[in-house]
Amino acid sequence: MKNRSNSVYSVSRLTKTYPGKDTPANDDISFNVQQGEIFGLLGDNGAGKSTLVKQMANLVRPTRGSVNLYGRPVQEEPLLVPRFVGYMPQTARTLNSLTVSEALYFTSHLRGCGRQESNCERERLVQLWELHDIRTELCSRLSGGQQRLLQLAAAMAGQPPILILDEPTNELSPQRRRHVWETLRAENSKRGTTIIFITHDAIEAEKIIQQVGIMRRGRLAALGKPSDLKKQLDQQLRLELRFQPESPPVLPLGLQPQKLSEDHWIVRLDQHQVEAALSGLDFSRIDDFQLHSATLEDLYLHYT
Repeated sequence: MKNRSNSVYSVSRLTKTYPGKDTPANDDISFNVQQGEIFGLLGDNGAGKSTLVKQMANLVRPTRGSVNLYGRPVQEEPLLVPRFVGYMPQTARTLNSLTVSEALYFTSHLRGCGRQESNCERERLVQLWELHDIRTELCSRLSGGQQRLLQLAAAMAGQPPILILDEPTNELSPQRRRHVWETLRAENSKRGTTIIFITHDAIEAEKIIQQVGIMRRGRLAALGKPSDLKKQLDQQLRLELRFQPESPPVLPLGLQPQKLSEDHWIVRLDQHQVEAALSGLDFSRIDDFQLHSATLEDLYLHYT
């Protein structure tokens, strides 16, 4: 489809207020997603991320504002999104009466693949997402993590040029999460697929994200390339501490840690605090430490 700019999606002054609610779920949001871009939406629960992508997928009608796909309004052309977008919701029940194999075959067929092509696409997706062991299982009997992988596979059926993924790594093991990010990065690199996704995991998302929108209370609090946005935190450093759980360190300067686990803390420091913080630590209680510049997670916490 011809498009005078490189924008795949153009969202303009989008506002959504649900009936009976005084506060909008989305409030005056504007941004563009470029062709071939990996765009991540970060934000706390209730920040309005899912409402936003549902409007982009033409599943929820905006109160005000517009969503254009390839320069055309999605609300006015109901077949536009199904033609170009593979959408993965947070939860899906529509495939429950089918086996995994049937679900992938029929999803491919609905995306315009013929019978033989749908069979080939099913086999490609089974291999890509390592679904061999569950291909004959009913979708309703899958675990939460298996459901996520099936939904990812279904979103990619027919190889749409755009993917919209709502929390694609929820309920997955660390190994499976790594596989998801590696596969999505490869899909983007090999085919130029535009990928828009929601996640809470800023640390893992940083590995592939090219453009980020950070949402807070229904609004876009920050928008841009992670490297550009992190320049706002160029005076902040991240100190990671590992120690024995029964003997945690005492932090100087009244510093408060982010407790990732019982033996792993993150402490955020301004540059002028570093010398005093390190000299005030009892290193006999610390097994390992790392000091490095701010990450996407630090940026996320800064805005939320």
